[in-house]
Amino acid sequence: MVLDNLNTHFVKSFYETFSKEKADKLLERVEFYYTPKHASWLNMAEIEISMLEEECIGRRIGTETQLVDEIHEWVKQVNQEKRKINWAYTKRDAYDRLSKHYVS
Repeated sequence: MVLDNLNTHFVKSFYETFSKEKADKLLERVEFYYTPKHASWLNMAEIEISMLEEECIGRRIGTETQLVDEIHEWVKQVNQEKRKINWAYTKRDAYDRLSKHYVS
C-alpha cells in the first residue's frame, strides 16, 4: 500500500479502528510504502482531488445534495473523457530530486 505521510496512515490506526485480532489479520496482508514528505505530486489521489477542487467544488455549494450531485457529474465527465495523468518526471528525474529524502 502506497501512502502519503498523513498522521492517520500508520499501523496504530488499524488498532484504533479494529479489534486486535482483526487488525493483526489485516496487517499480515499489508506492506506500507510512504511517499516522501512534500511530494504529494507523486500521489495520484492527491492530483485527482486537486483537479476536483479546481474544476468542481472550489466554491460555495449550497447543500449537501447539490455537492454530491455535482461531484457525481464531474466524475462521470472525467471518466467519459478518459483523462490520464501525464507524468512530468522520468524515473531518473524523480530519483535525482527525491533520493535525499530516503534513508539508505
